Amino acid sequence: MTFNDIFKSSFLENVTSVSIFDMVLALLLAFGLGMFIFLVYQKTFSGVMYSSSFGVTLVALTMITTLVILAVTSNVVLSLGMVGALSIVRFRTAIKEPLDIAFLFWSIAVGIVLAAGMIPLAVFGSVVIGLTLLVFVNRKSHFNPYIAVLNCDSQESEQAACAFLREHTRRCTVKSKSVQQGAVEVNLEIRLKGDDTGFVNTLARMEGVRSAVLVSYSGDYMG
Repeated sequence: MTFNDIFKSSFLENVTSVSIFDMVLALLLAFGLGMFIFLVYQKTFSGVMYSSSFGVTLVALTMITTLVILAVTSNVVLSLGMVGALSIVRFRTAIKEPLDIAFLFWSIAVGIVLAAGMIPLAVFGSVVIGLTLLVFVNRKSHFNPYIAVLNCDSQESEQAACAFLREHTRRCTVKSKSVQQGAVEVNLEIRLKGDDTGFVNTLARMEGVRSAVLVSYSGDYMG
């Protein structure tokens, strides 16, 4: 067997393994579902700064995954080589929002399912996931959490201030406490009974309380 025979066997015979119609249909469906994922991402984004490039990445990632899986399913030898090639790729981009990871995996999963020929599963699954995200991500809690920062002179004044907060709030939980000579600093997560925050002024005037600060708290920490 000559080199030309090997070349023809490994490349030219596999050109027709995936038809043009299948390729076009898979990529069009990947683009459509990728746009659906992009729209859901726009509707559910709740971060500080919106990144349009990440939305475009979701569409591109869906199509790229479909393209890769189509090539893998057409040739077993190619699939083994591609697994080895992709295993050395390392991505250094930090994902700041936990929900962004779900969108990335969603795009990859849709690309894989489409390339495998399970179109109803890809469409139905995307609709269910999209509706679930729209319902739960956009749902706002009725009782917004707050952080109360108290700076007291002694443990007795700190206990009196915490008792006052528990009396005037729906829920009061100590998150952190720092004690040193002549000073006690306490951070408490509270849920208000209503929209009135005037009790903070009364709290700040209590004996032994140096300062009382109420901070709006979204429930998320930025790393």
